[in-house]
Amino acid sequence: MKEAQMTIPHLFRCPISLDLFSDPVTLSTGQTYDRSSIEKWFAFGNLTCPVTMQKLHDPSLVPNHNLRHLIEQWRQMGHHFHPEYSTTIDPLLYLKRNLESPHSTLQDKLQTLEKIRVLMDETPSKTPFLLQIGFLPLLSQLLFGKLDPQFSGKYADFEEKLLSCILKLIPFGEFQCLNMLKEESKLESFLVLFENGSGMMKQNLCRLVGAISSSPETRELCAMIGRNHRFLQGIDHLIQQKFETSEAGIEAISALCCLESNRESLVREGLINGLITYILNTETKERSSAGTAMTTLEQLVGSERSGKEALIKDPRGVKAVVKMVFRVSDHGGSESALNSLIMVCYESLEAREKAIGAGVLTQLLLLLQSQCSCRIKSKARTLLKLLRSKWDEEQ
Repeated sequence: MKEAQMTIPHLFRCPISLDLFSDPVTLSTGQTYDRSSIEKWFAFGNLTCPVTMQKLHDPSLVPNHNLRHLIEQWRQMGHHFHPEYSTTIDPLLYLKRNLESPHSTLQDKLQTLEKIRVLMDETPSKTPFLLQIGFLPLLSQLLFGKLDPQFSGKYADFEEKLLSCILKLIPFGEFQCLNMLKEESKLESFLVLFENGSGMMKQNLCRLVGAISSSPETRELCAMIGRNHRFLQGIDHLIQQKFETSEAGIEAISALCCLESNRESLVREGLINGLITYILNTETKERSSAGTAMTTLEQLVGSERSGKEALIKDPRGVKAVVKMVFRVSDHGGSESALNSLIMVCYESLEAREKAIGAGVLTQLLLLLQSQCSCRIKSKARTLLKLLRSKWDEEQ
């Protein structure tokens, strides 16, 4: 038995029992244990991670499917791996220990993250191994753990590199580890990073929100972020800033709209006004997310009455939508603009007057003469008929 145990790769042994994993699960600290072993640890009243001894505010257990699959492969191959396996996994474990060690300096950790980034860029085939040894929860824990109050210089660079690596790993990994952000202290760290980080940090956190919104595993977290006043106010400010950062903000708002409850929060927090500003600011830019912003605006206008009222109340609102009906560069957003105008003009004389005053009739005629799709042309005719019929009723 002892000889058999010696053939088990270190990665496949539970740190508590030292036996082969049967049901590997990962804690928020990034450490993996066998489910039965860690549950016994908790049953004895321990609320820490056995390896790192960190206090666990979130004791949830995330199944490590990648490691389970690797163990199954190992078994199928007669408890042997290709000779190159050790030369691949051992250096990665060394990098992981560098990040975990309390004795590693900030400079050491920065160099480690740079090596990980280069590894993922130059040899993407090794990315699954990073996931299998628990890099994603570890990086997330390091990013959203206790923040340095100064948040500047090398420390800020460290945080940005952590987030960059997380974004590279997420498409291949388990989204569930991001649920650590449901913990109050972790969410606070997320907000502090968003409020005080660089433009690149803000953009990447917006991309992280997009990833969170895309997975059923993080649906509850998506709802939490979607109703957070500080984040929504920050994102509203972001989309009205310089072009590069505003693009990422638009994508994040669009992602949050996947939940109906989030749309209500976005309207309540005044994001319709922010979207209007963004659309007007990108009139002269051929490459922008104006189409996405218009599609998002349509969702908010259609979600509840207050959305329609917010659009009409903003002095620039209807004008911004009218300008999206026809654009020389492309027809991205045309259909959403038409749908939005149909919704508000059907019920509101004020909206109809504003639309006509903003030149909607000219925009519609240009659209009908363009090479847009038949469906868009049909929507344009519907809006023309609506405006005409309402005009006849009012005479």
